[in-house]
This record gives sequence, C-alpha cells and structure tokens, in this order.
Amino acid sequence: MANIRSFKELKVWQNAMDVAMRVFELTKQFPNEEKFSMTDQFRRASRSVATNIAEAWRKRRYPAAFVSKLNDAEGEAAESQTWTGLALRCGYLSDSEASELDGCYERILAQLVRMIDHPDDWTVGANRPPHAPVPPRRRVNFRRMSEGS
Repeated sequence: MANIRSFKELKVWQNAMDVAMRVFELTKQFPNEEKFSMTDQFRRASRSVATNIAEAWRKRRYPAAFVSKLNDAEGEAAESQTWTGLALRCGYLSDSEASELDGCYERILAQLVRMIDHPDDWTVGANRPPHAPVPPRRRVNFRRMSEGS
C-alpha cells in the first residue's frame, strides 16, 4: 500500500464512483414504469459499492470490520452486475453498454478481492494482528535416538 491518506485516493473507490455515475446516466433512459423498481435498485446498488469502500477505509483499525465492509462492497458490485444483466434482457441497455458495465464491475471485484485477501496491507493501528514470529525448530539428537533402539 502506498501512503494513502484518504479513501478518495483508492483506485477501487475511484472506479466505483465512475461506474456509479455511468449507471446514473444510463438509467436516465429507462422507462418511467421502472423508476421505483429497477432504476432505483440499480442506482442504489451501484452507489453502495463506493460507499462501502469508504466505510471500510474508516474501519481499517479493525481488520474484521474492514474485511466485512469490503465484502459488502463485493456483494453490491455483484448485485449491480445482476441489474446490468436484467436491464440488457429487458432491452434497456445495449450489448455494448452492458459489456462496459460488466467489465467495470469485474475490475472492481478483482481489486476488492485483492484487498480482502491481504487485509494486513491495509489495516492500521493497535488492533492490527502482529506478524507471528516463526518458532525455533526443535533440535533432534539423532545420536541419542539411535542409542535407544
């Protein structure tokens, strides 16, 4: 991890913000009857990716809480992929628009998984688990072993 001072510096958060704005723009063309169902749910899920990343960043003193919020962001990204597929099937998105969104979410998911798999690279403070020293190997006296047989 570079010397990152704010979640706004995280590439994964920047990517999540960009795709949330893209979803907002694309869903403006959805039919009015979808306003309180698909449009609303799709927008909420896409925005939740970035907000959960921001929350995770503020909880990085607690590795379990940090990972939990990143898992929430991962779930919201997968939900957004599902809304993308549904919007494509309903004819609200073109193949190229759906492919663009899906690719963005795949990149975000990969970034999140890397953070989840290596929380010690991101967590700070007293609650960070110490790196356990490797215990010394026990010496075996082979001479004594052979004498006993």
